[in-house]
Amino acid sequence: MSTILVTGAAGYIGSHAVKRLLAAGKRVVGVDNLSRGHRPAIDRLASLAPDRFAFEHADVGDTKRMARILAEHRVTDLMHFAAYALVGESVEQPLLYYQNNTAATARLLEACDMAAAGTTLGSRSPGVRRVVFSSTCATYGEPDESRIPIEESCPQSPINPYGRSKLASEMLLKDWADARHRAGAPVALALLRYFNVCGSDSAGLLGEHHEPETHLIPVVLQVALGQRDKVKVFGTDYPTPDGTCLRDYIHVEDLVDAHAVVLDALDPASAAKDGAGVPRIYNLGTGKAASVREILEAARRVTGHPIPAVEVDRRPGDPPVLLANPLRIASDLGWKAATTSVDRMVETAWRWFKENPKGYAQT
Repeated sequence: MSTILVTGAAGYIGSHAVKRLLAAGKRVVGVDNLSRGHRPAIDRLASLAPDRFAFEHADVGDTKRMARILAEHRVTDLMHFAAYALVGESVEQPLLYYQNNTAATARLLEACDMAAAGTTLGSRSPGVRRVVFSSTCATYGEPDESRIPIEESCPQSPINPYGRSKLASEMLLKDWADARHRAGAPVALALLRYFNVCGSDSAGLLGEHHEPETHLIPVVLQVALGQRDKVKVFGTDYPTPDGTCLRDYIHVEDLVDAHAVVLDALDPASAAKDGAGVPRIYNLGTGKAASVREILEAARRVTGHPIPAVEVDRRPGDPPVLLANPLRIASDLGWKAATTSVDRMVETAWRWFKENPKGYAQT
């Protein structure tokens, strides 16, 4: 049986990915330094399949420690989620983002090579042969209106350090995969660019908990719970039907399902082209957009609360529309998002927030 290492396993998306993989009968090793992840999420996951899930409290940037983990668990596949993802913070602390997102990825790949070479435990491990990387639509920056909905061929021109750190990581992974192929140790690589991830585990086991919380749906639901006074609507004069930004929302369960499907489709033996590693690149979204006002109305319907809002000026760097063209993954793998109803996405998030008003902090 293959063993999948999931970085950022205690985070929002990483924890849902672990649950999806365990449900499929996979053997999983979760890694997280818990700087922004949540130990209770790990404890909940461990209860699902204690014989197939192991957790390592470690930093992916610790090359020697990661090499030992990869070798000891005989890891064959990697899902790399661990990253910081606050745009504003990245502008204020760009070095933190390049260190934590890009440099740490380089050190993780070095650890993969060390484990495969047997320089850690004295004996060679099977080596990582399939890698799925958590990227972002932020690498596209502010696409021209003619490029929307956004295809994978859209030029990448990120406008903040977060997006640039992810783009740099993509380039790093491509170069590493290319070098592995040239060395006769092929690795199959996939780069998955997310749009707006939302919602929670439909069983209520896992959910979204960020400090600080900046995502629209959790902020709206915190107002419904009385934890905030009102929602700020940043800009009502955009060239959109109702004047507010349009975004492509994808449910977190669909997102991690796509990861599992892509991982299963990766084949190191056939991933080479002209002697170089060629990654699969997919946009992950629904291909449908919802405005800020539409999210507010959906939350009011779902929660039964009025959810007051106040209109304020635009935020710098907010594109009017971010919408995925998800046809490539549908064509290649037959995959498409199962949940396209914004109300349903909000419902799963609302269940989580009602049952866990303080997130994981209360467990």
